Amino acid sequence: MRVVILGAGVIGVSTAYYLAKAGHDVTVIERQSGPALETSFANAGEVSPGYSSPWAAPGLPLKALKWLFMRHRPLVIRPAVDLAMMAWGIRLLANCTTYRYELNKSRMLELARYSRDCLEALRADTGIAYDQRMQGTLQMFRTQQQLDGAGADIAVLQKLGIAHQILDRAGCLAVEPGLAGVAEKIAGGLRLPGDETGDCFLFTNAMAAMAERMGVRFRYQTGILRLEHDRGRLTGVTLTDGTRETAESYVLALGSYSPLLARQVGIGLPIYPVKGYSLTFAVQNDGSAPQSTIMDETYKVAVTRLGGRVRVGGTAELNGYNTALRASRRATLEHVVGDLFPDAGDFRTGAFWSGLRPMTPDGPPFLGASPIANLYLNTGHGTLGWTMAAGSARALADLISGRTPDIDLNGFSLDR
Repeated sequence: MRVVILGAGVIGVSTAYYLAKAGHDVTVIERQSGPALETSFANAGEVSPGYSSPWAAPGLPLKALKWLFMRHRPLVIRPAVDLAMMAWGIRLLANCTTYRYELNKSRMLELARYSRDCLEALRADTGIAYDQRMQGTLQMFRTQQQLDGAGADIAVLQKLGIAHQILDRAGCLAVEPGLAGVAEKIAGGLRLPGDETGDCFLFTNAMAAMAERMGVRFRYQTGILRLEHDRGRLTGVTLTDGTRETAESYVLALGSYSPLLARQVGIGLPIYPVKGYSLTFAVQNDGSAPQSTIMDETYKVAVTRLGGRVRVGGTAELNGYNTALRASRRATLEHVVGDLFPDAGDFRTGAFWSGLRPMTPDGPPFLGASPIANLYLNTGHGTLGWTMAAGSARALADLISGRTPDIDLNGFSLDR
């Protein structure tokens, strides 16, 4: 079968790989000059099944109000008349119930755990390398109140049989000895030993190279102008260079830009771009640097080890499709890493970056069939695109190939 994939981020490229492996003729359309040059370029580096949680959670509205008065706040809302953001926000608030949170989290955990298994199999089959480490994630709590408040998440982890460890201060220092100099700031932690880290950009480029060797054709520096459709099916894609691509099936994997294209064929995707930032610098003192990922619960900032580098990623900014770099957000990242790992390296000269995360209001991505008969969705993964990429791609490739996916996709449909 001929398949056209729209987008060459980690989701689109992974989908291309698994479809090619299944024997399909695949073309990928990408407006950038290469793969993974937007949201997949410099994310936090976490492959975190255990940390897969929806934003929409009980208590979120109160937390958001408190964050407004923090200097280094996790959430920033830029005032604007944005009807899409308002509609998305209303749906998010409707999901802030205990029932919806547990349901959405269980769906996300299932996909993330399956994706980790697919990634493990991929490494075994191909030997792919991307500065990966398999040393878990440490969710670090600065206060006893935060530690006590983790009970709901721990209950879901226990229910689903996901390995986890509740650590005191000494336990946190045992897994992350670089925190020894700031031990007094740690009340405890939740460790997820099954989580991993790795460079999403390196991974995506390695996957693209393998896909090309399998016959996948990548059309870079080629924008998508229009989806052509007739009688409930796509008939082609008109591109900005005046050419068009046709196929039997199409995959929408454009992240935050997916809703803009989907509306051309009457599909309303409740996905909103949530800007995140990262800072990357070289390790100069291994003993004072993180060994894996530390998620600072107070600031919602992750500090991740990627080979000889440290990646600091976080903050959530609601500001439409604006990707401008803001000094105040860099200050937040520098504050966290400087507070926890001040001697790891010269973070003040690190590379500063921003990207748009495609967030759904309830948390799970849209994965599977769409109302258009031959258009499939693989989009809306939010902060977890890297975590869920391999599993999402494998499941969608199975679906398109006429096989029953290993996981139930009903919880990822548009009408869930």
